[in-house]
Amino acid sequence: MSAQLDELIAQFENFQAKVRQAEASFAGVGDMQERISQVENAVTSPDGAVTVVAGAGGTVTDIRLAAGATRLDSAQLSALIMNTLRQAVAGAVQQQAGIVDDAFGDAFGVNTSEQVRQAQAEAWGTEAEEPASEQPAPQQTAQRATPRRRPGPRDDDDYFEDNSILRRD
Repeated sequence: MSAQLDELIAQFENFQAKVRQAEASFAGVGDMQERISQVENAVTSPDGAVTVVAGAGGTVTDIRLAAGATRLDSAQLSALIMNTLRQAVAGAVQQQAGIVDDAFGDAFGVNTSEQVRQAQAEAWGTEAEEPASEQPAPQQTAQRATPRRRPGPRDDDDYFEDNSILRRD
């Protein structure tokens, strides 16, 4: 009977140790949430005409157009806004992934930052970029921000020239 009791006590102590480990891992959740809520990534187009600010979850919080932006034709301005917006959102999402990695990456053996970079590279048809900590400042990031593959007008989900919002698949 004593051996069984010792075994149960050992199992219970092991369970308690795992509970303490989980509590320690999740103790930083509040701090992580606070850091994520403060994420901000501002990117300015290479010519300085467009600045986009993105926050947590890739939410666009500001778009600023310089006086020179009005000299561009509508297609150029639209493309410049979209390219700058994509870079601002991508940077904000990468920052957020880095915060998650700092809080839980080691505990769960995941690399959220790498997963985000890979997903962005696949979505844009580009190579995965280095982590944000190794990237130049956001102003410089915008200078190499143009995706290598540019979809044709009919491939773009935002193409409404034929006045239809429905996809033709």
